[in-house]
Amino acid sequence: MLHVDDLVLFQGDSITDAGRSRSDDNQLGSGYAALVAAWYTASHPGRRVRFLNRGISGNRVQDLRARWQSDCLDLRPNVVSILIGINDTWRRYDANDPTTAAVYAEDYRAILGAVRDLGARLVILEPFLLPTPPDRLAWREDLDPKIQVARSLAREFEALYVPLDGLFAAASTRRAPELWATDGVHPAPTGHALIAQAWLEAVERDA
Repeated sequence: MLHVDDLVLFQGDSITDAGRSRSDDNQLGSGYAALVAAWYTASHPGRRVRFLNRGISGNRVQDLRARWQSDCLDLRPNVVSILIGINDTWRRYDANDPTTAAVYAEDYRAILGAVRDLGARLVILEPFLLPTPPDRLAWREDLDPKIQVARSLAREFEALYVPLDGLFAAASTRRAPELWATDGVHPAPTGHALIAQAWLEAVERDA
């Protein structure tokens, strides 16, 4: 999927943001985006692939749509990797501000269509949730339909799909969920490593 001199853009919420710099594009934060960039570059230095992180903590898909021109299209990426959806669920429970699956799909489809029109290749990362603390279990009724939307859109737009919810569920059968994401949402370092590993494996399979 990645070619010589490609520009890869990571987009999403706090999971992607991970403390990235707003003034230095070389500082990708402490999460999966930085791990992907480091491991890929170390493995393929001659390809000169560049990586940018434009994740913003707290974002929902509507926020991505609102800033898509300046934070995606104007950057002219060759590959766009998107992880979005957990805040579209979370705001229902902490702020009584829900995003329906239909609205999620409408906004997500709009940004994916713009990427397709740009001619860039797409990677969609599945939103995920672990059952820790226990109240997170109640969130599944809201998140699961959005996961189905993400899967459907991946088919529609022929995007490379990374099934993170299933991967985290499988990982949590081997070690407690808290090892991967202490609050069920934000990955621990091990969780970020799991995402990076899955991203790289998917991209390499698609080479």
